[in-house]
Amino acid sequence: MVVSEAPGDAVPEPAPPPTGTPAGKRGRMIGRGWVQAAVLVTLAGFFVLGFLAIRTYQAQPPIPEKVTTSDGQLLFTGEDIRQGQEVFLRNGLMQYGSIFGHGAYLGPDFTADYLHRAATSVQEQYGGAEAGHARTVEDFRVNRYDEKTGTLVWSPAQGKAFTELTGHYGATLNSPDGKNGLRPHAITDPAEIHDLTAYFGWTAWAAAAERPDKTYSYTNNWPSEPLVDNAPTGHTVTWSVLSLIFLLVGAGALFAAFGRWNFLGWHNRDHRELRFHAPRTVLLTPAQRATAWFFFIMAALFLVQTLLGSATQHYRADLESFFGLPLDHWLPYNLTRTWHVQLSIFWVVTSFLAIGIFLAPLIARGWEPKRQALLTRLLLGALVVVVVGSLIGEMAGMRGWLGPLWAQLGNQGFEYLDLGRIWQVLLTAGMGIWAFILFRGLRRRLRTEHVANMPWLFFLAALALPAFYAVGLLASPDSHFTAADFWRFIVVHLWVEDFLELFTTATVAYLFVLLGVVRERVALSVIFLDIVLYSAGGVIGTMHHLYFSGEPAEHLALGATFSALEVVPLLFLTVEAWSFLQLGARRQSASSTPFPHRWAVMFLAAVGFWNFLGAGVFGFLINLPIVSYYEIGTGLTANHAHAAMMGVYGMLAVGFAMFALRYLIPEERWSDRLASISFWSLNLGLAWMSFATLLPAGALQLYRVVDAGYADGRSLGYLQGGTNMFLEWLRLPGDVVFMVGGVLPLLWMAYQGIRYRSKRTRAPEAPAETLLFTEVVPDSDDDATDPDAADLVVGVADRLGGGSGGPAEAPR
Repeated sequence: MVVSEAPGDAVPEPAPPPTGTPAGKRGRMIGRGWVQAAVLVTLAGFFVLGFLAIRTYQAQPPIPEKVTTSDGQLLFTGEDIRQGQEVFLRNGLMQYGSIFGHGAYLGPDFTADYLHRAATSVQEQYGGAEAGHARTVEDFRVNRYDEKTGTLVWSPAQGKAFTELTGHYGATLNSPDGKNGLRPHAITDPAEIHDLTAYFGWTAWAAAAERPDKTYSYTNNWPSEPLVDNAPTGHTVTWSVLSLIFLLVGAGALFAAFGRWNFLGWHNRDHRELRFHAPRTVLLTPAQRATAWFFFIMAALFLVQTLLGSATQHYRADLESFFGLPLDHWLPYNLTRTWHVQLSIFWVVTSFLAIGIFLAPLIARGWEPKRQALLTRLLLGALVVVVVGSLIGEMAGMRGWLGPLWAQLGNQGFEYLDLGRIWQVLLTAGMGIWAFILFRGLRRRLRTEHVANMPWLFFLAALALPAFYAVGLLASPDSHFTAADFWRFIVVHLWVEDFLELFTTATVAYLFVLLGVVRERVALSVIFLDIVLYSAGGVIGTMHHLYFSGEPAEHLALGATFSALEVVPLLFLTVEAWSFLQLGARRQSASSTPFPHRWAVMFLAAVGFWNFLGAGVFGFLINLPIVSYYEIGTGLTANHAHAAMMGVYGMLAVGFAMFALRYLIPEERWSDRLASISFWSLNLGLAWMSFATLLPAGALQLYRVVDAGYADGRSLGYLQGGTNMFLEWLRLPGDVVFMVGGVLPLLWMAYQGIRYRSKRTRAPEAPAETLLFTEVVPDSDDDATDPDAADLVVGVADRLGGGSGGPAEAPR
C-alpha cells in the first residue's frame, strides 16, 4: 500500500496477479460469482425483451386496408391512417396531447377523446342512454375486421360519428384565434384533417374492439369509458396484486441476504487517514481544461430549458396569453414543450460527456494522448451544431417549412425522440466519438487491467450510451405506432433508467475511489450490484410503459412484475448510498486537510434522496397496472418525470460540474456560498414544484378520471377549472427560486471556469504514473497487504509540487 510519497519512502509492490493473468496485467479484483451473475441476469433480461419485441409485431392492432360502413360507404383507407399518423407527428401533436395515453398533458388524449365523442354520438343516434347503450357497446366492442380482405366494417352510426368528428377536429385545429395551446390555423388542409381523424378513429377502434378470441380490447380495455363498457381487465387487477407480492418478497429477500452476508464489505471499520490536495496545487491536462466549455454550455442549456419549462407550464395556468402577450402565435405549447423535453436530455448529456473526458486522465494515472484536447473541442462544436440545428429544425418542421424533409431535418414527432432523423444520427455518432475519445485516453490503462475491473467497466458503461440510444432509430414516423412506441421506450426507459444509471454508478464510484474515500474493491462491488439489480428488474420492467399501447397481455404481466422489482434496488441502493457517503465522511473527518468537494458530494446525496422519492415512490405510485389504467398521461406522470429526471440526472449533472469546476476555478474565485445557494435552491424549488403543484394536481386529476372517465379528466375544460388554475399559479414561487437561486449561480460559476481557468497544464512529456488527489496514510498493518493498494487513489495531473514530476509533499 502507498503510505507516503515523500522522498525516501518505500512503495511496496502490489500483490502478484492470479494464475493465468499475463505479466504486468492486474488480475480480476472481484469474485467470479459477481461477474457470472451480472452476465447471466443481463442476458436473461434481454432474451425476454427480445421475445416481447417479437410479440409486439405479432399482436399489434392491425391497420385495415379500408374502413367501410355496413351499407357500403367508404370512410377511409389504411393509407389515410398512416398519413394521419404522419400529420400527427409532423405537427407536434404528441407534444400537445397524446395517443394511447402517451404524449403531452395539455391537449386531450386523442384516442380517448375520439372514443368518447364517437360513442356519445352513436348512443344519441340510437335513442339515448337507456335505449341505445347496448347497441352502442355492440358497435364498438364487436370486432368486424376481416383479416383475409383487410376490411374493417363499422355501423352507419359510427360512420356518421366519423363525419361529425372530422368537422370537430377541423374546427379545433384550424381555429383562427388559437387560445388552446396551439398556434392559430395550426392545420388548415381538409385532407390532412380527414387523415388525422381517420388515425384517431383507428386508435379508438383498437381501444374498444375485442381482440380475436379475447374478451378485452387491443389496449387491454383502456381507456376507462363507460359508454362502451371499457373497464379494467382481469389481467390488470391480478397482476397489480401479484406485483405487490413480488415487491415485498424481493425487498425482504434482498435485505435479509445483505443483513446476513456483508457482500459489499464496507461495514468493517477502515482506519486509513487521508490528506486532500488543495485544488490550486492540481494541474489539469489540456482536455480537462477544455471541458470548462462543456460545463458552461451545460449551464446555459439548463437555463434555457427552465425558461421554456416556465412558458410551457404557464399554458396550464392561462391559455389566453402569457402575461398579456399572445405567446401561442410564436411559441405554441407543443413547440415550447418539445424544446423543454429535448433540452432536458441535451444539458444532462453535455455534463456526462464532460465528466467522462475529465476523469479519463485520472483513471489513466495522469497520461493523456496528444490532440485529445482538439478532439474534445471538435466534439463540443459538433454538440452545439446538433443542439441548435435540431431545435431550429423542430420549429421549421412544425411550421411546414421543410416540406418532405420534415422527418429528416425537422421533427420526427415522438416524445423524447422529437429531433429529426439526421440530428438523431449525428447525436448518436457524437456519443460514439466521445466513447472513442475515452478509449484513446484510457487505452494504456485498459491494457493493464482485467475486463471486469473498474477501468473497463467505466469504459463499457460509456460505450453502452451511444449503442442503446441508437435503438431509437428503429422508431420512425412511418412505423406502426405500437412498434414505434416499443423502441421509443427502449430509449426513454432502458437507456435513461438503466444504462445512464450504470454509467452514473460507475462514475460516482470512481470519483470516490479517485478521492481515496472508498476502496476500489468496494466500489467495484457496488457497480456489479447495480448491474445485477437493475438488470433483474429494469430490462423487462421497461414494459410498464406499454400496458395500454396495443401490446398483448404478456407485456402487462411481465412489465407489472418486473417494474415492481425495480423498486427493490432503489430501496436497497438508497440505504447503501448513505453507508457509501458515511464511509466517505469518516475519511474526510480523518483528514488533516479540508475536503474540497463538499458540494459535489451534497449533490450526490440529493441524488440518493430523489432517486428514492422521485423514481422509487412516485414511480411505483403510477406503475401498478390498475393505477396506471386511470392515471397514465395525468399530472402524476409529470410529477414522477420531473422528480426523477431533474432529481436524479439533473442533480448528478450539476454535481459532476461542481466536482470539475472545483479544479477549473481558481481558489480565490471559488465560492462555497454560491454552490450552497445553488444546491438548496434547486432542491427546494424542485420540492415546491412537486408538492405544491404536480402531486396534488395529479391526485385530483386521477380522482376525476376514476369518477367521470378518462376523456373528461384529460379535457381542457377540466384543466382550466378553478382549483387547477390555483395550483398552477401556486407553483410560481418555486420556479423563481429554482431558476434565480439555483440555475443562475451555476451559470456564473461555469463562466468563471472558462474565464479564469489556469493556463498551467501538466507537461505532455510527464511520465504516466499513479497520481493522487489524496495521500493515504494507514494506521495498521492491514493496509500494507491490501492488493488494491496501488490504485486506491488517483490524481488529477501531477504530484503536489508542480508539473515537472517533482516529489510530493510529505504528509504532516
